[in-house]
Amino acid sequence: MVCHLDAVLADRGLTLTELSRRTGITLANLSVLKTNKARAIRFSTLTGICEALDTSPAELFSIATQDGDLV
Repeated sequence: MVCHLDAVLADRGLTLTELSRRTGITLANLSVLKTNKARAIRFSTLTGICEALDTSPAELFSIATQDGDLV
């Protein structure tokens, strides 16, 4: 899985700090997602991010093949 949080934030003209303020999710947790170091995400966290960014999980995540290509 590849997280595109940085691109979605850029498209919306928002910072990680603003997203944290809107969602109540810590900067540390959002940073882990943004840098693709997260191993899991709670549905409540995903829902909060999607609502704050007016987006869907499909825009936030994609699947990468073993050679790195996005599906």
